[in-house]
Amino acid sequence: MYKSRDILKVSFPIFLSLLAQNVINVTDTAFLGRVGEVELGASAMGGLYYICAFTIAFGFSMGAQILIGRRNGERQFDAVGPVLFQGIIFLFALAVLMFFLTWRTGGVLMRWLISSDVVRDATMDFLDIRVYGFFFSFINVMFRALFVGLTRTKALMFNALLMSLANVVLDSLMIFGHGGFPQMGVRGAALASVISEGISVVFFLAYTYLTVDRRKYGLTRLRLFDFGLMKRILHISVFMMMQHFVSMSTFFLFFIVVERLGLRSLAVANIVRSMYVVMFIPVNAFSTAASTLVSNTIGAGHVRQVIPLVRRIALISFGVMLVFSVIPALFPQTVLRIYTNDASLIADSVASLRTILTATLVASVANVVFNALSGTGNTRPAFVIEIAVLTVYTFFIYLTGTQMHQPVHVCFIAEPIYFACMMAGSILYFRFAPWRDRRI
Repeated sequence: MYKSRDILKVSFPIFLSLLAQNVINVTDTAFLGRVGEVELGASAMGGLYYICAFTIAFGFSMGAQILIGRRNGERQFDAVGPVLFQGIIFLFALAVLMFFLTWRTGGVLMRWLISSDVVRDATMDFLDIRVYGFFFSFINVMFRALFVGLTRTKALMFNALLMSLANVVLDSLMIFGHGGFPQMGVRGAALASVISEGISVVFFLAYTYLTVDRRKYGLTRLRLFDFGLMKRILHISVFMMMQHFVSMSTFFLFFIVVERLGLRSLAVANIVRSMYVVMFIPVNAFSTAASTLVSNTIGAGHVRQVIPLVRRIALISFGVMLVFSVIPALFPQTVLRIYTNDASLIADSVASLRTILTATLVASVANVVFNALSGTGNTRPAFVIEIAVLTVYTFFIYLTGTQMHQPVHVCFIAEPIYFACMMAGSILYFRFAPWRDRRI
C-alpha cells in the first residue's frame, strides 16, 4: 500500500501547481479590487461563466485520468498515449463548440442573469476576450490527466509556476497600462489569462517531447479518431462532465443570488471566493492524489488496500487543512488586505471568511472520499450523490438569499452543509455498494 511519504510525493507537486495556478486568481482579484467594485464583480461573474464551461472539459479529463491511472497500474503502458490523443481531439472540438455558443448566446444569457447594467456590460467586456482561452485550457487539462495518471506530478508544478509568473507580469502591464501598454482594466485581466494559458500549452508540449518515453507510453500511435476508445473514455467521463458542470453552475447560481443582494455583497463574495479557492488548494491536491492512487491501486490488483489508503489520505488532508486555517482564523483582516485596501469591505468580509474556513475543514475529508469513489471508476453513482447534495445546496441558497434576504455570510453556510452531505453519501456508498466490481 502507498505510505504517507508516497501520498505526499504525489500530492505535493499537485499542491504547488495549484498554488501557482491560483496566483492567477488572486492576482486578478487583487489588481481589479484596486480598479473598482464594478470591475471586481465583472471578473467574478465572467470568471465563473468561464469556469462553468471549463469544468465540462475538466470532467472529461478526470475520466481520462482514471483510465490512464488504471492502465498504468496494470502496466499496459502503451495504452496511455491513445487516451491522450483521443482526449485532445475531443476537447479541441468541445472548445470550438463552447466558443461559438458563448459568442452567439453569451450576451443574452448575461442580460437574463445579471441585474446591474454596468456589471453586465463589464462582464461582457471580460468574456469577449476570455473565451479565447478555451482553445488552450481545454488542451491543458489533458496533459494534466496524463501526468497525474502516471503519478509524475512534478510537470504540473513547473507548468503552473511558469503560467502564474506570466500572468502576474501581464496583469500588471495590461490592467494598469504599465510599461507602455494601454490601460485595459478588466479586458486586460482577461487577455493576460488567455496568453498565460497559451504559454502553458507550449510548455506541456515541450516537456512531454523532452522527458516522456514516447514509445513506451504509446505516444507514437496517433490515430485521427478511435470510436471504440472514445466510447470507453466517455463511459467513465460523461458523468464526471455533468457532475463538474452542474456543481460549478450551482456555485454560479450562488453568485447570481448574491448579485441581487447588492454590489457590496457581490464584492464581498468575490473576495471571499478568491480566498476560498486558495484555501481549497491542499484539499484539491489530496483529492486528486486520492483519485489517481486509488485507480493505480485497483489496476495493480490490490483492491483490499483501497479503504485503508483513502482513510490515510483523508487523515493527512484534515491535518494539513487544520494548520492552513490557523492564520486566516486568527488574523482575518490581515489576510483580506491582500485583496483590497477598503477598510469597510474588509470588515464586511470577515464573517464570510470564517464560514468558508469551516467549509474547508469539512471538505478536507469529504472531497478525498468523494474523489476516491470516482477513482474506482464508479462515476455514475458519484454523479447521483452530487445531484442529491446540490439539491440541498440550491434549496438553502434560494431560501436564505432569495426568500429571506440574509447577508452573504449566511448564504455561505451552504458550503459546509454541501460537503457534510457529500461525505455522508460517499461513505455510505463505500460501506454498502459493490464498488469493487467496476471494470474499465
